Amino acid sequence: MCTPPLEPTIERDLKILPGAYNMHQYLPHLLGQRVGMVVNHTSMINHTHLVDSLKSRGIEITKIFAPEHGYLGKADAGQHIKDGKKDEAILISLYGKKKKPSGADLEDVDVLIFDIQDVGARFYTYISTLHYVMESAVENGIPIIVLDRPNPNGFYVDGSVLDTAFSSFIGMHPVPVVYGLTIGEYATMINGEGWLNHQLKADLKVIKCNNYDHTMTYDLPIKPSPNLPNLRSILLYPSLCYFEGTNLSIGRGTGKQFQVIGHPALNDQYSFSFIPKSREGAKYPKHQDKSCYGKDFTSIDIEKLKGEASINLSYLISFYQDFKKMNEPFFIANNFFNKLSGGILLKEQIMDEKNENEIRASWQEGLDKYAVIRKKYLLYDDF
Repeated sequence: MCTPPLEPTIERDLKILPGAYNMHQYLPHLLGQRVGMVVNHTSMINHTHLVDSLKSRGIEITKIFAPEHGYLGKADAGQHIKDGKKDEAILISLYGKKKKPSGADLEDVDVLIFDIQDVGARFYTYISTLHYVMESAVENGIPIIVLDRPNPNGFYVDGSVLDTAFSSFIGMHPVPVVYGLTIGEYATMINGEGWLNHQLKADLKVIKCNNYDHTMTYDLPIKPSPNLPNLRSILLYPSLCYFEGTNLSIGRGTGKQFQVIGHPALNDQYSFSFIPKSREGAKYPKHQDKSCYGKDFTSIDIEKLKGEASINLSYLISFYQDFKKMNEPFFIANNFFNKLSGGILLKEQIMDEKNENEIRASWQEGLDKYAVIRKKYLLYDDF
């Protein structure tokens, strides 16, 4: 397992500049071209959206492709988004039935720009959208430019490596849950490892961030999706997203998403409670309008989370034991947990009451192999 820095730093100012700010490096490749853009609400340069920045410089934008949560970043997780228009450009959703641009979608596109903020966890679907966009680009002879952005969880690597028999849109590649790469570095790994269909290689250019390295924890100026409202939720996300495959709520339908865990049946065991309500980004939250009892992480120290630099399995293990005592089903019956964890082993280990050290030991061989692969694609100084 990679050793994290002792004191990773947080930066939230223009000392760290995402690749989009380096317009002089990619604008020449767009002049006179018909441009397709894969963007959402995070695709900003200061207070201006990248689409508007490019249009103001005379760039012709013919297509805009939006990932999960839509162009505005307000849709529920899993919600299908309708196509539409953004000014003169056609707006096409890449979530739902269509996850990959078709040849027809790209007939009037000469070059693709990808600029979306990632959070560095395998089950966050923006890296899957990146895969399909790269694949479509190479199949249609179109170059793709990825404007890199810092990874707020890019200061460590942890978790089990995905078993490719469990590949899905919430985990396509044989990488750990926390993979320690920016989205630009990840794109070079997709290319370099031959993960595209037929091992095709995209005509890929990455525009690097300025003043960023993997010792930093970037505090995002814009929340990357409706249910990751702040840095605390983003740092907890790799540990708490597993609960999406269980019968517990992780705070969707509250203002504390991925910062609380609870269930109505735990009222005798925990005093803390919250009530999920229908709201923007969570129209039908788990246990809607019911009091859920469990744990509150909203006051946990950010520095503590950074210092741990690891996935915390104790939450899963302890709540599983609570449910076992109550004789209540812990895992959702559809085996969604296995897709999140990237295989069947973690579920089996929890049910067999393995401790955290035993589970972590089973990850080590995969992490060691991944460390060798990851090193080939680093664009920034490492931890």
